[in-house]
Amino acid sequence: MHSERQNPAFYALLVVLIFMSVGPIYLMLVNSFKLDVDIIGGTSGLLFLPTIQNYETALCDILWYEPEHLDFCSLKFGGAFINSIIIALISTALTLIIGCMAAYALVRFRFFGRDTVSLTTLMVRMVPPAVLLVPVFGLWNNEFCIDKETLVGAWIRDMFGGRGDVCLAGTHSGIILIYIAMNLPFVIWILQSFIVQVPRSLEEAARVDGAGPFQVFFKIVLPLIKPGLAAAAIFTFRIAWNEYLLASALSDRNTKTVPILIVNNMSEFNVEWGVIMATGMLLAIPPIIFTLFASRQIITGMTAGAVKG
Repeated sequence: MHSERQNPAFYALLVVLIFMSVGPIYLMLVNSFKLDVDIIGGTSGLLFLPTIQNYETALCDILWYEPEHLDFCSLKFGGAFINSIIIALISTALTLIIGCMAAYALVRFRFFGRDTVSLTTLMVRMVPPAVLLVPVFGLWNNEFCIDKETLVGAWIRDMFGGRGDVCLAGTHSGIILIYIAMNLPFVIWILQSFIVQVPRSLEEAARVDGAGPFQVFFKIVLPLIKPGLAAAAIFTFRIAWNEYLLASALSDRNTKTVPILIVNNMSEFNVEWGVIMATGMLLAIPPIIFTLFASRQIITGMTAGAVKG
């Protein structure tokens, strides 16, 4: 093993992989401070005059001043950013809550068809999101509306009332629901592997001391699977934050997310590359912060487990 690490080919491959990972981020960062004329002209390295005009254009709707180079603010980054935060955080939280309970039931409880349910949840995750686009779009625009003569629509109308065309399509709830359904199978699968490693003796000891089922789950099991929850949270948040295809079909101008905003800034006759790069850098900040925070929970949980062991 030591000789393999001394092999120059190993380090060459490592450098190539690092360059492939960091290179696009570096180019996006550098180009976000360039004018379009410098980007298109092929100005490389640091041989250009840095500018923050691209960031001013991207953030024009939330700045406390009006950028001099803009006649009017066409981008609505603030609203799209808030939509992305709402959708990503709520879908991540609900997916973890439902997923950890479902995973615990599949691991600890014995019932007919348990293995089939466990296998089916993993197989559902293999379905490409593009396959779900057309049926989900149809359901969200027809069945789940309070003004449609359908069973679900009639129930919504009777329960909550309302008039007009109110559907899940074009709402935060509609996007959140499909993200939960899309990420839940993977969360259940990954948390099962962590719950299996929790000794049953700890749960039995807690029951002997008078703890109920919910106390055992929330006070014994959840703290021990914290690294798994953090890993699942990183995966779920990243998918919900970066997803474009389903969000573009199920959102409207009031619920569009940042990835949709970036694509909408590209047209056949005009592509503002600098603004796209700046918006991309702004889009990358929340996942990085979330990943750093969640990674700390993973390290803390693993360290605590090692000390207790």
